[in-house]
Amino acid sequence: MQVEPGSTTIVVMGVSGSGKSTVAAELVARLGWPFAEGDDFHPRANVEKMAAGRPLDDEDRWPWLRSLSAWIGEHEAAGRSAVVTCSALKRSFRDVLRDGRPSVWFAHVTADAAVLRERIEQRTGHYMPSSLLDSQLALLEPLGPDEPGAAVPGTGSPGAVADALLAALRQERAIR
Repeated sequence: MQVEPGSTTIVVMGVSGSGKSTVAAELVARLGWPFAEGDDFHPRANVEKMAAGRPLDDEDRWPWLRSLSAWIGEHEAAGRSAVVTCSALKRSFRDVLRDGRPSVWFAHVTADAAVLRERIEQRTGHYMPSSLLDSQLALLEPLGPDEPGAAVPGTGSPGAVADALLAALRQERAIR
């Protein structure tokens, strides 16, 4: 697959409540790139399972990750940079997203468990209950040194978090 030089797909990752969607919105506002909310790619059965307070297992996640990877691939093949949110908790999940996709760069938004739990409990209109946070934290594997991306605390303002992520991205590759 031919990829236009400079094409970047920022995968804003982290556990529920880390601020993925908020930070992604800030990045999109600044960059003007196409955006996809990773939660929208979940099959209905996954959403129902999480809404019932049952954590997803790896088998539940593979079709979802392949759908996200296909979306990334479509944008990459067209030479378009993009932003997408995805928990991307395990390296094996991130490997699916970046397999054959050199545009992928992970923006890991972090926060401590107390902050995450408070955020989840205060939000409305989302199917993910705070009872599933511990299962996500148990699965979370930090970015490896050979994975493209950076981890940034998500406790500052969305603008400050975006600033830090964009600075890290610019150190690794040229972005438009």
